[in-house]
Amino acid sequence: MPLDLDKNGPGRRDTPKVPIPAAPIPPLQRGSTPPPGGRGDGSSRSLLIAGTVVGLIVTAAVVAGVVRAARSGGPPRPEAAAAPAPEPAAVPQVVGSSAGVNGVSDSEIVFGMSSPFSGAIKELGRAMRTGVETAFAAANEAGGVHGRKLRLVALDDGYEPARTRETMRELVEQRKVFAIVGNVGTPTAAVSIPYVQEKKVIFFGALSGGPGLRKTPPDRYVFNYRPSYAEETAAAVRYLVEVRRIPPQQLAVFMQDDEFGQAGLAGVEQQVRRYRRDPAQLLKVTYRRNSADVASAVARIRQNVSKVKAVVMVATYQAAIQFVQRVRDLGAPVVLTNVSAVDSNALAEGLAGAGPRYVSDVVVTQIVPNPGSKATAVLRYRQALEKGALGENPGFLSLEGWIVGNLLVEGLKRAGPKLDTETLVEALEGIRGLDLGIGTTISFGPSEHQGSHKVWGTMLQPDGTYKAIELE
Repeated sequence: MPLDLDKNGPGRRDTPKVPIPAAPIPPLQRGSTPPPGGRGDGSSRSLLIAGTVVGLIVTAAVVAGVVRAARSGGPPRPEAAAAPAPEPAAVPQVVGSSAGVNGVSDSEIVFGMSSPFSGAIKELGRAMRTGVETAFAAANEAGGVHGRKLRLVALDDGYEPARTRETMRELVEQRKVFAIVGNVGTPTAAVSIPYVQEKKVIFFGALSGGPGLRKTPPDRYVFNYRPSYAEETAAAVRYLVEVRRIPPQQLAVFMQDDEFGQAGLAGVEQQVRRYRRDPAQLLKVTYRRNSADVASAVARIRQNVSKVKAVVMVATYQAAIQFVQRVRDLGAPVVLTNVSAVDSNALAEGLAGAGPRYVSDVVVTQIVPNPGSKATAVLRYRQALEKGALGENPGFLSLEGWIVGNLLVEGLKRAGPKLDTETLVEALEGIRGLDLGIGTTISFGPSEHQGSHKVWGTMLQPDGTYKAIELE
């Protein structure tokens, strides 16, 4: 819904019309008589002319005083006040005012989100929005941040970068949001980052582990909560090699054929090099973004089934479900891992519903604790979810959105009531060792715009739940 804009222009203050009194007629001198027929002697005419001039001068002074009084809102002043009126005193700026800052008023802060709410990965967008809105609702119930309530405007980009360009422009240039929070997608972030840098708009807590959001030094207006996909896949490789004892040369990679897949592949290749193996020898199979067509990828695994003991997946949930089911149908005992962006809830539902054999040896790396754990933050999240999102099941991605929302609230509190983009950047960069109760602390800094580097391990169970496992 577009914002309601005030259609009335600034108030117009017209100068009031002041009636001008007629010039007074000078009185005749005592004892004199009017000249007959309007004629008199020279003395009388001189007196009449002099009196008229004096009357006009007095009249002009009176009129000037009346006009000045009307303009200043006060009563007419005596002739001594006929000098120019002093300039009005400057209005002092109110401490805490954010006048002129997009998306910020005395009562509200408006944020934007561009994410997929339709298409192949719509559940990721929905879960992230649920988490952020749940965190905002809790903050609003407590009175907001410095008296301002938080509101989220979410637009659907369908996980297509071309659409993201348009939704980002709408959010920033038409909806006038203060900052962007919780966007979903690495290929869509690739077009968002240059735009927010140009417009000097904060891009906070995106669901993306891509390197474009993690430059060195970091982009000033880009902040991440989550670890990178490279950190997740490197942790998965260490688990497969050091815990499951699978030789590095027997690993394969199944990935989305775009920036998302490449971001995860980078971590695999980096870790394989540390084991003194050539990553060029890895089998790499792909699928197209926004599709679940995995036939060619499975065919290549079938051709190399005797050499592949584990597959590191960098995939969204629909493609991952299809790939796991078809690989299991090959009958090979292959361990499969995936990064957190898969949407663990959707993956579990798809595989557990297909039968017990499809959930065997499926591992998902996570960047938040298990939403069924007893961590302090998780208990608060579950309570907030029950209160603000009725019928919504706890999940890894909505928990991530909730953490992102709470981390942003912390930054807003530290920025103070006089809020603008630069004060929030400085406040976020001042966060050190923040304990939200998730089992790891969060820190930012001028040279570090990624809050967490913690990766958790989970294994899918036959009943569709996830069990925590040690990755190293």
